[in-house]
This record gives sequence, C-alpha cells and structure tokens, in this order.
Amino acid sequence: MWPLSRLSIAALGFCSGVSAQSPYTNSSDSNYFLPNTTGVRLQHGFETVLVQPYGFDGFRVRAWAFRPPNGNEISFLYDPPLEGPGNSNAAPAGFTYDTTIDGSQNLTLRNGNTIVRTFSPNGDDVTNVRFAFYRVDDDGSESLLTNEYAPIKSLNPRYYEWTGAGYEFSAAFSFSTTPDEQIYGTGTQQDHMVNKKGMVIDMINFNSHIPTPVFMSSKGYAFVWNSASEGEMEFGQLRNRFTSKSTTLVDYAIVSAPVGDYDTLQRRLSAMTGRAPTPPDWSLGYLHSKLRYENQSELIQLAQNFHDYNIPVSMLVIDYQSWAHQGDWALDPGLWPNVSYMSQRVKDLTGAEIMASLWPSVEDASDNYATMQREGYLAMTRSGPGTTDSWNGSYIRNYDATNPDARQFLWANLYEHYYINGIKNFWIDQADGGNLGEAYQNNGQSSFIQSLPNPISDALYYAGTQKSVGKLYPWAHQQAIEEGLRNATGTEMGTACDYVSLSRSGYIGSQRFCSMIWSGDTTAVWETLSAQVASGLSAAGTGWGWWTVDAGGFQGDPTVSWSNNIDEEPYRELYVRWQQWTTFLPFMRNHGSRACNTQSAYTCDNEPWTYGAANTPTIISYINLRYTLAPYLKAIFAQFSLTGRAIMRPLYMDFSVSDPNIVEMTRNNSNYTTQQYMFGPRLLVTPVTLPNVTSWDVYLPKTLTGSGNGTREWTYWWTNVTYAGGQTVRVPAPREWIPVFHVGSRQDVLAGLAF
Repeated sequence: MWPLSRLSIAALGFCSGVSAQSPYTNSSDSNYFLPNTTGVRLQHGFETVLVQPYGFDGFRVRAWAFRPPNGNEISFLYDPPLEGPGNSNAAPAGFTYDTTIDGSQNLTLRNGNTIVRTFSPNGDDVTNVRFAFYRVDDDGSESLLTNEYAPIKSLNPRYYEWTGAGYEFSAAFSFSTTPDEQIYGTGTQQDHMVNKKGMVIDMINFNSHIPTPVFMSSKGYAFVWNSASEGEMEFGQLRNRFTSKSTTLVDYAIVSAPVGDYDTLQRRLSAMTGRAPTPPDWSLGYLHSKLRYENQSELIQLAQNFHDYNIPVSMLVIDYQSWAHQGDWALDPGLWPNVSYMSQRVKDLTGAEIMASLWPSVEDASDNYATMQREGYLAMTRSGPGTTDSWNGSYIRNYDATNPDARQFLWANLYEHYYINGIKNFWIDQADGGNLGEAYQNNGQSSFIQSLPNPISDALYYAGTQKSVGKLYPWAHQQAIEEGLRNATGTEMGTACDYVSLSRSGYIGSQRFCSMIWSGDTTAVWETLSAQVASGLSAAGTGWGWWTVDAGGFQGDPTVSWSNNIDEEPYRELYVRWQQWTTFLPFMRNHGSRACNTQSAYTCDNEPWTYGAANTPTIISYINLRYTLAPYLKAIFAQFSLTGRAIMRPLYMDFSVSDPNIVEMTRNNSNYTTQQYMFGPRLLVTPVTLPNVTSWDVYLPKTLTGSGNGTREWTYWWTNVTYAGGQTVRVPAPREWIPVFHVGSRQDVLAGLAF
C-alpha cells in the first residue's frame, strides 16, 4: 500500500495551511489604507469578541462565551488569507490582538476601504458593543454595508443558548439588511433562484441540497459564516441571520468592493477560502457514465464502441455496487477480474481515463469492517448500536471522514485496489454526512419505510457530533481523496491536477480541491432542467467553479410516463436539450439511470448513439464542439485558478453596472437572469428549457462598451447575425441549436483569446 504522508494541515486537518497552496501575497499599492492594529478584543461580560483586519478590505470576527478557544477549532478560512496588504497587521495569526475595549469606548478600525465601528443601540457610553461595517467609496463618502441588527425590544444580535448537557452552545447572529438588498451564492438548492432574498435555508447537506453560508451582496460586500455546525441561513426583509446549532466559537468574515465589482469580491473570497487548481486538460472533454456498467466486458465494449463510432471521450465511469461488499473499496473480482488490463485496454481504444464510484458506507460483511471497528474509523451514533443507515439489505456505518487516520485507511485501499491498476479518479457519492446521502433514513428500503419521519442520524465523529460538525463531513471526504492523489502524484496542493474526484456535496472552500461538484440525483423532466441553471449560478456565487450535472437528469419522475425513457420521443428531446447545454458548463458530463422499452445490456443504454438516428448527429456535434472549445476552456479555468474569477457568470456579475434591467430582473428572479449566463467573458448561453419550440427569447444585456453608440456587440453563434444590447430578441432555436451569443470574434473564442 502507498505510504501516505499527509499534507500540511492544521486544526484537526480541516483547514489546510497556506503552505499547502501558495504563499501570502503582499500589495505594492502605496494608496492602500493599511490597518494600524492586529486586532481588537471586546470584553463584554461573559462574552468575548475579537475583531481582526483580514486580507484586503476585510475583517474577521470571532466570538465566544466564557471559555476561550483552544486553537483547534474547525475552520475553513486560511489564516492568514492568501492575499493581503503589505503590513502584517492584515495577516494576523491565530487570535492575535493589541487593543482591548469594554464597551465604554467608540472604536473605528479601517482596512483598505472597509471600516468597522462600534456603536451603542442605547446611545450611551457603556454599551458600545455592537458592530457596523462600512465601505469607503471613491468620493470619500461611506456606505453602510450591514450592522448587527439591534432595534429596541429585540433579541440580542449575538444570541447564545445552552440546550445540551455540555459546554457547547447554539448561536444566532443577526445583521441588518434592506428590502432592496440582493443575496447571491449560499451553495446550491433546487429552487430556481439566483437572488436568495426572502429564503430560509436549512444548513443540512443531502442529495441535491448543498447549503453553504457564503454569499455576495448587491450592496458590495461578501460574507462567510465559518462554521462546521448545522444551522440555518435566513435572508429577511430587515434581518439576515446565521445560526449554528452546536459550537464553541462563532467565526465570520466580511469583505467589501465597489458596488457591481463581483470579480473583486470573488478574488477576496477565494483568498479567504481557497483558490482552485487547474484541472487536467483531458477532464475538459466529454465525460461519460450511466447507472451502470456491470462488468469488465461491458466497459471494454463501451470503449470499443466509442472507438468504432469515432466519438471522442475523456472519461468512462464505473458506478456503484461494482464492489462485493460496501466498504471493500475494491472492484468485485468476479465481475472485474483484471483491472489493470481493462484500464490499459480502455486507454488504448479511446485515450480515456476511468473513474470509479466509492461510497462511505461499510457493512459488516466487508473485509475492512472488523479492522475499522477496532481502530475507531467508523462513525457512531449518540444512542443505539451505532448503525448510520441502511442499503441493499444491510445496515451500515459510514466511515469517519473527519478522522485523518480513517482518511488514510480509505486511501490505502483505493491506492491498492484502483490507483496502481490504472483507475486514478474517484466518485465521492452518497457522502453528504449523517445519513447515507439522503434526507431520509432507511435508504434503499420500501418507499413507505423511507417516508417515515425519522430524524437524520445523530452521528458521532472524531471531530464532534452531526450537529456540531456535520457540515464538515463531505468536505473532509473530498480532502481524503485530495490528500491521497497529491501524495501519489508527488504534487503540492494548489498546483495543477493530474486526476480528479467527483462529489455530490461540498462546503466552504471546496474549490481548493481537484474535485468537481455536481447537482445531485435530479429528475428527468423539463422543470428540473431549468432548475439546474439557477443551481449552477448559485454555485458560482459561492465560489465553486468546478460544477456539473447529470445530462438528461438522473432518475425518472414517476408522474411522467416518458421521463428518462430513451425510447420515448419526449424524453429524447429533453435529453438533447440537456446534453447540448452541458457543452457550456465547466465539465461536460453524461449520466443517468435510464429506462427503455428494449434492453440490450445489464441496464438501459445511455450512449450518444442510443437516442435515435435523428438525434445522434446533434449529440455527437456537441461533443465535438466541446473539444473545439478546449483553448477557451483552458483560458477561463486558468483565470479562475489565478484570481477566483467565476467561470459560469450570472448576468449580475458583468452587467449590473451597465444595465439597470439586469438589476431588476435579478431582484425578481426573472427567467432571463435564472436561465441565462455568461460562460467566461465571451459567451452568453441560454439553454432551451421547454419542449416543442423552434425559437427562443433571449435578453441581450447592455454593455459598457456598446451602450449608447449603436454598437451591435452580440453575435448569434449559429447565424452570425449581430444585435445591440439592452433588448430581448427572438432567435431560431431548432433542436440542433442551443441559443449562444458571442462578444468579439468567433475566431478569438476558438483560439482561447478570452480576456
């Protein structure tokens, strides 16, 4: 087995140190307003609050009750951040401070163009214990970003409550907002929304639901609630509130930029939470999968078919239950007798990599079960026998991804059984934490038993409980694969990736890993297709650039007779529209659990040539187009890695300053802003999300360069007809065409001259 040397890590291995990614970057800007303190400590009775300058234009705030932190608290923020001004005051380490106050003083701190002030809601000189954050604008004036929400006769904006038997407390921190503020990011939910104003979001991960407390505001600031605890995000008309159900430390960061400058906000956020490495070139091609190829012969035949059809493919995937027992983390030798031969044969036929699915579940029939029990590598529950969930007729326990030794044990198995045999990419499935991936218990049992209102497993981990660290679990599972791959390839975290993982879940800073996140097990209907667009745009607002979907949806909708059936024409149309859209996603991935009228393999087909002779040329043409776009894709991924600049770009990112219509459309979550986006700086993409249409309405934003001078800056990809911005146009959209417009010349796009 591969001897795993661990990455440079801190805080129980959950927040990789700066040395694992890149050195602290200083600014040479002589006009930058440097902070004159490393931090201020407010002693407020039993409560202590620490405010520190943090990177460029930012502050980090930590608060606790009674007992001070011990330094091992879980954090997803870099300490110090990856970039910052030239003096060390904006890069404090740990809990450094040089000033102490008690509420009797008025305090003003400035870091760059962000100011934090204390204020008293009572107007006296003893309760200056609330904080307000401002941006200094270009004209020298100050704009209030947010302040602790403290109207008369309200709950304390820093609210603590002890609900359990131990020291850990629940915390609810409230901040002011206004009805016109727009909120972008927050992870992904299936809600058709880009602007999350008015939403209350449960911070519990499960299939297709990845709530993450990172957001950007239309007021020109970004915010990170740095907590591993389950809780809630609330975005009301007057109050934004963040709740951690069980913690010992409240930790958040805020950063500002000029209104409309979302690229700077993304740069600041990624400096705090992590910059993405660049993906391997091959991963930007066509990634093919289905549920599921049953054995070695099927996978080799699949590669042979791609070769014979002359269709390029970059990765073939072996899905779940390819193992003999859950927790073996090895292919079943009865079905996959010669893995190294298979891997080489696939490579010879197609040049493709192979990815294999792994689940976190371990059943007692697995060879690894006894060892993992003995060594304490399995998650437990706070009561009962410790079983986490069920699957395939067995009760299971999830491995404990928060335990660094358990992560090493997992990787040792993956290395021995997959990696050295040529399978070097891993699919992190069902690893959302708590239950086995779903929002219900008794996974894989009857629909009635699954419908019972059992709570999510109250799991016990190396790092804490499901309530206190449940949001860490999927992140730590991504980390397990990252640690393994980095050590196997001898590369440093943050450098270019040789191989990748695919995860259904993630959390703050997941972009720092060589790991794609996909939108989960979606249903194969038109409404779900449209919801994926907004989901991807929210992922972008959160800082996740490595995002993708199941082309065609994953599973059938039981209320729609044709859903997911490759032999039914209504589904074939949906599939073509979905597949052509994936050409313009960060990763082009095909997957699903298909139905069919005629079955010729272990499961129904999902290959490009199986959707009817009339559709095959269209499907193949988009696969070929994907490879043609390779220079452009590399350019936008490189910029994302360098600065955090988003790849999928909601229209507010580029046009909220030049086009007031975009601001209003985004506020209302208009289809034009939840279904359209820029793919890099040059391509405007609008997937068709309704059946039986041959034309499509597209809103073309008004640009700064084309505004008011008659410039026809938008060119329709398929006809070369040009249009001015600031208008809605109807363009032809037969099944063969997805509405795509480009800015500048097509030659520049194809040459990768994106910027």
